[in-house]
Amino acid sequence: MIIVILLLVAIIVGLMFYNMSIHKKVEAFKNIDQQITSLNVLQDFMNTISESSSADEKLKKINDILIEKYKIKYSTIVVYNGAEYEIKASNVAQKHWDALKNLQSEPIFKDSIETATPKYITVNNENEKLPYQKMEFGRAKSAMFFPIYIDNVYIGYWIIEGSTPHEFDNVDTTILEVVKNNIVSVLKTVENQSVVEQIVRDDLYSELKTAEYLYTDGKKIIDKFDKSTVCLFKIINLVQINQNVSRKTGDNVITEVCKTIKQELAPEYLFVRYMGPKFAIVFSGVEIDSIEEYMKNLKQKVESLKIPPAQDYKGKPVEVSPLINIALATYYKGTILVGVTKKLEEYLDTADPAESNINFL
Repeated sequence: MIIVILLLVAIIVGLMFYNMSIHKKVEAFKNIDQQITSLNVLQDFMNTISESSSADEKLKKINDILIEKYKIKYSTIVVYNGAEYEIKASNVAQKHWDALKNLQSEPIFKDSIETATPKYITVNNENEKLPYQKMEFGRAKSAMFFPIYIDNVYIGYWIIEGSTPHEFDNVDTTILEVVKNNIVSVLKTVENQSVVEQIVRDDLYSELKTAEYLYTDGKKIIDKFDKSTVCLFKIINLVQINQNVSRKTGDNVITEVCKTIKQELAPEYLFVRYMGPKFAIVFSGVEIDSIEEYMKNLKQKVESLKIPPAQDYKGKPVEVSPLINIALATYYKGTILVGVTKKLEEYLDTADPAESNINFL
């Protein structure tokens, strides 16, 4: 009898150790799975950053990735734009945004912001609501708040919400901290892009977008094609016209040159005022070898213009004709567009001031 009891005890102890071993393996597999998910998320982040889309669109897509990969019910990214807090991305109904973009004012999150640590809050039953919920009641029952800092400066927060009490009790906050840090990296990356997007302007005399347009919305059009031709041209006698005739006459030259060229361009070709007397055209999807004759005709039309002096000219009656120097190069999708335009600009700036050619670089 004693032997049987001892045998049973040994079996029970063995089963306990076996269960513990299985549990450790399950946890190990869970950790591996989480690590794989995090790596996949990071890769998705990098792919999103490299896409030809606006900074806001990238943040929205990144938020969608978080929701999908981590099975999050609600996810919201809020950033201070220099004047107020604004929601950059959220899958919460817009009627709740006023509450979500003012969480920095909630006492419940004050210590989290001050100490740069996450804050987890939840309710104990379905009849309660979270402290920051004003008008709503049943939407969220759990929330994790992550303050976002860039270079030790508080710039906003990421908040995830669940629809059941204690939903995040067993969530690995280490993984979520890594995710938050990835969000910070993305915000840093898209910050410069956002600045560029906001400084795109319409030029007064040419009625064209400024150069920044090429690197923002314009790039979406260009990158529909594997290869495009970039043209930079310079009105080489514009300074002379400004000095010898009048500044307003020079402005009229810009207007007439741009009007003439725009009439010749297809809708998918981009035409912008690059800087001063320099202008850029991107022939989206066009091989450089196929536009030589086109550029000769375009140059001839521009240089055959006869533009009368403006009203501020007081001398003898004259007519002015623009002279342009043209440089072209190939842009390949996935490479750096500004590198191509910079190369063309350097050529035009270092060329003989009197040069008026079509140059293939």
